[in-house]
Amino acid sequence: MMHSAAPYKRRAYYYETDKMGIVHHSNYIRWFEEARLDSMGQTGLNYGSMEKTGIIMPVTNVSCRYIVSVRFDEEVEIFTKLSYFDGIRAAYSYEIYKDGGILAACGESGHCFLDEITRMPVSLKKKYPDFYEEGLSLVEGRTI
Repeated sequence: MMHSAAPYKRRAYYYETDKMGIVHHSNYIRWFEEARLDSMGQTGLNYGSMEKTGIIMPVTNVSCRYIVSVRFDEEVEIFTKLSYFDGIRAAYSYEIYKDGGILAACGESGHCFLDEITRMPVSLKKKYPDFYEEGLSLVEGRTI
């Protein structure tokens, strides 16, 4: 199990399942986003604070490996870790566990930092050094 901020917990809702009662594969990507925003909210890289300064963080890539099905009403814990950060790009790793420790899925997402108005890349190191230092500390594992 990877080290991260406190896990994000949620139940699988009925509308997220297919005819077999299994969570549809597309919902795992949504769960990654929920967990990422929750994890960011626990740190100095809070997405809401970043948006208020005019920084957006679009997804550049995402992948998911499905291991064991999650079914309706099962509770999952999603562990999120900032696995790469250079102040222009970031990557997050995810692990979804169910039933007290069974790995159900894992994945990654890539992101870049853009100016909300110009949509051009932003160097946090140059323009927002506080966010940059916090990101470095998180990826190096000093604060989570």
